[in-house]
Amino acid sequence: MTRQTLDQKLAILSDAAKYDASCASSGGTRRNSRGGGLGSNTGSGICHSYAPDGRCISLLKILMTNFCIYDCSYCINRVSSNVPRARFSVDEVVKLTIEFYRRNYIEGLFLSSGIIRSPDVTMSDMVQIARKLRHEENFRGYIHLKTIPDAAPELIAEAGLLADRLSINVELPTDAALGTYAPEKNPGQIRRAMADVRQRRESAKDRSHTGKRPAKFAPAGQSTQVIIGADASTDATVLGQSTRLYSSYGLRRVYYSAFSPIPDASAKLPLISPPLQREHRLYQADWLLRFYGFGVDEITSVTPDGNLALDIDPKMAWALQHRGLFPLDVNRASRELLLRVPGFGIKTVNRILTTRRYRQLRYEDITRMGASMKKAGAFVTAGGWTPGGLIDSADLRARFAPPPEQLTLF
Repeated sequence: MTRQTLDQKLAILSDAAKYDASCASSGGTRRNSRGGGLGSNTGSGICHSYAPDGRCISLLKILMTNFCIYDCSYCINRVSSNVPRARFSVDEVVKLTIEFYRRNYIEGLFLSSGIIRSPDVTMSDMVQIARKLRHEENFRGYIHLKTIPDAAPELIAEAGLLADRLSINVELPTDAALGTYAPEKNPGQIRRAMADVRQRRESAKDRSHTGKRPAKFAPAGQSTQVIIGADASTDATVLGQSTRLYSSYGLRRVYYSAFSPIPDASAKLPLISPPLQREHRLYQADWLLRFYGFGVDEITSVTPDGNLALDIDPKMAWALQHRGLFPLDVNRASRELLLRVPGFGIKTVNRILTTRRYRQLRYEDITRMGASMKKAGAFVTAGGWTPGGLIDSADLRARFAPPPEQLTLF
């Protein structure tokens, strides 16, 4: 076997990492190198790294290896998949991270891995990478580790003391789907590992009897990833699972991944990836559930099959199904109802509530507050503005859906 260069490994393992949904360093602890050390972490996001296609990315995002002993049907790196393989050593990942930082390409590391030999061996190497960066290189930048739930608890515990964020993937929306397409993974163990991370994070917030605060544990929280399109789960099932995950484990974020592995003869199922539009709609719906007071049933009952509409956003789809509630008077409606107006964000609603205490709001006032009146105009009234019969018009949905496109013949 020909020995691979570091550049060749990087090409393979950075490409293989694209299936792992990641995040910028929002929520991380503020650190800088003024008192010594290397790198910084502003805690508000980084975007210094550039992918080969020119996209600006926040982290050096790589797999430690794409070798894997598991045979998950939805994964391009499964053991039966015929893809080029590579493996970084611990020192190679450390070297890449430091050199990329010094070139001003990155300010952090997102590290995931296939499972080599055993979960403990793999997790031990990942922890060693983080340990060398923090203690030997004095690296102060952001580190996100994709944690292996089957690894020993003490390894995950050390990972949380070294990394800003940990993530443990639930992989698929249901236990049944995981049992079918990834039978080597244990959903119960995944949940136990996530619960352990939450408990350690909460314990790290408590002061001792002497008033001393313990070391911070994964200060940017934990997240997870749900693969959509590898099984027949509806959006209602996906969002219901996400709601339970947020509640049970205090997650910072659930990431939805429209997984698109390359089919080959060894695949166990004919995977048809959903359009990226579905992924986009799930993120929009997730936002409505977390910050706008919507329930899963409200969002997903708009269509008969439990899936989100792809042609219009979830809030607009809900509003069109509940036209009887509209139009709302922006000078009198409650905050809860104003948050359900298409085109109104949280900041806009807060500005409306603050300003209307002192004077009546007009159409142009709402526009200046940042509202998208192209969307909201049919659903609200204000001083000098009424939508008339627009809310009841038969073609209202067509005003917001994208125009039809001619399909190509070739």
